[in-house]
Amino acid sequence: MSNLQPGSSESPVDGDPRPATDQQHDTEPQVTPVLTPKQAKRANSTVVGMLIAIAATFGLVLPVLLLNPTHTADTYARDIDVQSVSAEAADIAGYAPLAPELPEGWTSNFARWNAGGSDGVPFWEVGYLTPGRQFIQLTQTDAANSTWTAQRLDEAQVSGQRTIENLDWELLDSSSGDSFLTTETDDFTLILNGTADLAEFDVLGAAIVEDLNSP
Repeated sequence: MSNLQPGSSESPVDGDPRPATDQQHDTEPQVTPVLTPKQAKRANSTVVGMLIAIAATFGLVLPVLLLNPTHTADTYARDIDVQSVSAEAADIAGYAPLAPELPEGWTSNFARWNAGGSDGVPFWEVGYLTPGRQFIQLTQTDAANSTWTAQRLDEAQVSGQRTIENLDWELLDSSSGDSFLTTETDDFTLILNGTADLAEFDVLGAAIVEDLNSP
């Protein structure tokens, strides 16, 4: 005879106090989902498609990265013969564009004559790399106007004056961090701008004055 008392919640199975339905759940086997061949093929196709898409994207991006390296001084390390380019541009310019002699360690990464755009201001420009691996650009024109000059100075603000070899320059600072020096001679408007320190600007400025005074 059972010892269960009326109202008792004890299970009659082996003294286990849980309901019989819970005991049955414990004994049910775990079912592992199995994909049909069609489902497995579809899943594999999705993965392969994702891999192909990633590879295609990488193939498009990699050439761009290789063609557009980080813009450092070494990226532009070339050695242009400024004197030769100046001589070639002289007939077009109507004057001998500046090609100053600079100390050892200075190089040029470009020298070109710009015929001017809608503003009608043609100009000569040369890019220099200093021995400290900083950059200074020289711009020269005999046809400057206030609009062109303002655009070339890139909204830089006047911060002082600087005299280099008896030639007075206006010193400006820009929000980009570049320094600017600009001056007017009897014939030309000259602009120097770049990341170099002012001592290196002085070296280039002195070479420019010497070139201006040469026969």
